[in-house]
Parts: sequence; C-alpha cells; structure tokens
Amino acid sequence: MSGPLDGRVAVVTGASRGIGLAAAAALRDHGARVVITSRGQERAEDAAAELGDGVVGFGAHATDEDAARACVDFTLATYGRLDVLVNNAGTNPAYGPVIDQDHARFAKTMDVNLWAPILWTSLAVKAWMGEHGGSVVNTASIGGFTVAQDVGVYHVSKAALIHLTKQLALELAPKVRVNAIAPGVVRTRLAEALWQENEARVAAATPLGRIGEPEDLGEAVAFLAGDGARWITGETLVVDGGQLLGSGPL
Repeated sequence: MSGPLDGRVAVVTGASRGIGLAAAAALRDHGARVVITSRGQERAEDAAAELGDGVVGFGAHATDEDAARACVDFTLATYGRLDVLVNNAGTNPAYGPVIDQDHARFAKTMDVNLWAPILWTSLAVKAWMGEHGGSVVNTASIGGFTVAQDVGVYHVSKAALIHLTKQLALELAPKVRVNAIAPGVVRTRLAEALWQENEARVAAATPLGRIGEPEDLGEAVAFLAGDGARWITGETLVVDGGQLLGSGPL
C-alpha cells in the first residue's frame, strides 16, 4: 500500500527511543525510508532493527560536526536523496534555578537543543534540500512558551528553538519548509521527572485526561513532513493534550 511519503528519505536525530523512535516509525509507516541516529552505532542499529525494514541506524552524536556530515553523506550515498530532517536530539542537564547553573551545563543544553538543529539543517540544505526541496521538523517543547521552576535553562533553549524555526523558515523558503512540534508531558525518559512519580495527577490536570505517548508526537512529525502541510512553514504545532490551556503542570 502506498503512503504519502513514498519515495522520500528522512533522517531523524536522537531516535533510539522516545519521540525520535516514534517519529521514525511514523515516517516509515507513511512510506519514507529512514536513517536514525544515536550517540553510538550499536544503539542506533538496535533501534533500527526494532523498527524493521525501511530503517537503518547511524551512530552520530548530535553536536559532532564530522559525524553529522558523515551521516548526511551516508544517506545520500545509500538512498540518493534527503527529503526530511527531524531535529529531535535533546538534553536537559541543567536542573535547578537558572542562577545556580554553571557554564558547562548551560553550554551542553544549548549545544544539543539549539546548535545541533542549526548544524544538521545546514548540512542537509547544502547537500540536497537547497536545490531539490525538503522539510525540516524540530522538536521543541511547550516549555518554550512558559516558565517553571527548575527547568529554566531547558525552557530558554526551547523558546530559542521556536524562534529559530521561524528564522530558518524565512531564510530557506521557498525550497525548504521548517516547522516544529511542541510536546507537552510525554512518556519519555527525558521527561520522567515530570510524570514518573505523579502520573495520575499530571493526567488529571491535562484536559484530554492523560499524559502523551511518543506515538502522539510521531504522527504530528509525519504530518508536518508531508504534503498535507505543504503550505505551512515557520509554525510550531503544540501537541500537549491541552496542557497549555492553563491547568497543566508546565
């Protein structure tokens, strides 16, 4: 059965688990061939094997420029094109008040959450998308629209990523569309501190009555990547079960 992304090729960074893995699965299910990355080759290959046909793994830390370039080169050498880039890799080592953070934790957060999307987008555009067209989807967060205790640096990085999405959309139009998703509290390892000990309370505070599942975000990524969103660029799609309506924990 054909899908809306048949014949297209996608790269998803930070995709060995969670939202990245779900995004890769959704893109594959919609017809794309997918290259997923993780910090180590073995982890990337294991995740690709979990998804099966149409998905391959490539070891590349998100901020390693040589590894990122090698991944883009591998994708083009293997499939001859690169139509979709999902900048999903993220981190949050800077927990606690902003004024208590050291430069190393701040820099790591910004490098992974903000610089890496610039790096990978630049490589993808210069290697293929700038001439042939394509779609970039960034993984932001509803934290980019709010403030909260103890996750300030992370929220600042995601607010910057939302603005970066708009800036890149302007600069890369009309060949390349750039959009983002903004997840709420989702059942992922990165977000464990927000739900693991109090899932029932978080679910009760969410208008749609539950925390998110990675698959909820995967389908949103596939939509933004495909032709159903062909006249959408520079936008951030909130996927949060209604948490930003005012009663959620973030």
